[in-house]
Amino acid sequence: MTINYKLIIQVLIWSILLLLPYLISSPANQYSIGVIPGPLFTIVTVVHMGLFYTHSLYLYPRFFNRRYWWLYILSVLVLLWLSLWLKFSITETWFPAVLKHHRESYGFLIGGSIDIYFISIAYSRIMQRIQLERRQKELQAAQLATELKFMRSQISPHFLFNVLTNLVSLARKKSEQLEPSLIMLSDLMRYMLYDTQGKKVELRTEIEYLNNYIELQKLRFGNEVIVDTHIEANGWEQHYTIEPMLLIPFVENAFKHGVSSLSQPRIVVRLSVKDEWMHFDVRNTFDEGFSAGKEENTGLGLNNVRTRLNLLYPKDHTLTVRKEDNWFHIILTLKLI
Repeated sequence: MTINYKLIIQVLIWSILLLLPYLISSPANQYSIGVIPGPLFTIVTVVHMGLFYTHSLYLYPRFFNRRYWWLYILSVLVLLWLSLWLKFSITETWFPAVLKHHRESYGFLIGGSIDIYFISIAYSRIMQRIQLERRQKELQAAQLATELKFMRSQISPHFLFNVLTNLVSLARKKSEQLEPSLIMLSDLMRYMLYDTQGKKVELRTEIEYLNNYIELQKLRFGNEVIVDTHIEANGWEQHYTIEPMLLIPFVENAFKHGVSSLSQPRIVVRLSVKDEWMHFDVRNTFDEGFSAGKEENTGLGLNNVRTRLNLLYPKDHTLTVRKEDNWFHIILTLKLI
């Protein structure tokens, strides 16, 4: 149940105004405030409420623009005249003695309508700004959701292309590992098609997905590539969530560009969590000359994940990418939820 604070504040303010004579005055002088009797003050406040909401809810949103400015001015003059006519008619009929005090009564009756009109303008402009900011936030949220869906749609075919390449390699070798590889691929596709539809997934699920991918790559390359994986899983991974398919581009990049012309390429993957912070470390050896021809194709995965991190974890992550001594090294530190 959402509490409407705006409505509560308005009800409170109008209630105080309606009951003001009875709160600060006494029956001995008819609950008067100056020369204005309490009942007249309350009736005039009701008229002011009508003026306020007629202007702020109808006239201002419909006619306060360049196209209908003349109609807005005319409508406001008519509204002010109606409020004055109604207040003076009530005063003449039920409280004629008040009009004998020209300065106080005319100031209260005429000045009140003008004051309420300007207060209504201020209120309308504030509400208009709040609604505009709310629409902008909703638009930004919708744009963010669309952008993230688009980036996920980029990741899926990119990833599947590499996995299918692996399976073709196993099929050519007539490897007995083809069947378990297909089962793992089925699990990976189930994850991509169904488990990643929500905003976030359990970290445990993302780790299982990552492990399956690494195992598929091991089946493809066998002993040709040294893969050193250490993922600390002590039960904590089920208590945290993460953006789906956030970690795989780093490992995918390591296999894609780390397995080149080197005699014995190495890939190192480390993942740990401490005090709600995940530390993810991926390193791979690479041949500078061999990788130079692939530079234009390396950007999709890493640039994609950089954008997603900036959108989803703007102040809760650090990403370091560096090359040194024929090692390509990525370190991601991410605050988990």
